[in-house]
Amino acid sequence: MSRAVAPIVRAAAALLAWPATPAHAHLVETGFGAFYDGIAHVVLTPADLLVVVALALLAGQRGTQAARWGLLALPSAWLAGGAIGAAFPAAAMLPALTTLTFGLAGALVALNARLPALGVAFFAIAAGLLHGYVNGATLVPGGASTLAIAGAATAAFCLFAILAAQVTIIQAGWARIAVRVAGSWVSAAGILMLGWLARGSL
Repeated sequence: MSRAVAPIVRAAAALLAWPATPAHAHLVETGFGAFYDGIAHVVLTPADLLVVVALALLAGQRGTQAARWGLLALPSAWLAGGAIGAAFPAAAMLPALTTLTFGLAGALVALNARLPALGVAFFAIAAGLLHGYVNGATLVPGGASTLAIAGAATAAFCLFAILAAQVTIIQAGWARIAVRVAGSWVSAAGILMLGWLARGSL
């Protein structure tokens, strides 16, 4: 292919790939109702899943008090954010911010950052409000029931509780290193996602 024709072919391919209608977030229908659809949404949405995993690992590293406060803070903030998003929906899905939250949480796990329990709780509140808002602002206007937000918050609660509880009882040094390695993977996923988003905006 000549150099003069290549840009024209690329431009034509880009126009053909351009969506005719805007994409909207939607739930994967499980067939069990809106509540279970919300649970499945968290499991199948990388940003939501990774932020819960990273925050649970972080809280578990910081001990039982941080884990308890985080367990209360995250799903409560998720529900509040979902209610705000459903009431005041926005077209933007805020992918950069949701990516930053799990990327930063993963980095804190990898660094074994000495955050106080209150700091972990505040981080969980901020992340829960943001991710819950995005869920409410994109899913409810798309036809999902508000029960889906409750399902998402329940999924966050259960997953956080299981992971944080397991991490708090870890004593072996190699297992604590494994937790930090998992945090580094989450952080790396965030960095890759931010690079992909930046490339897409160019």
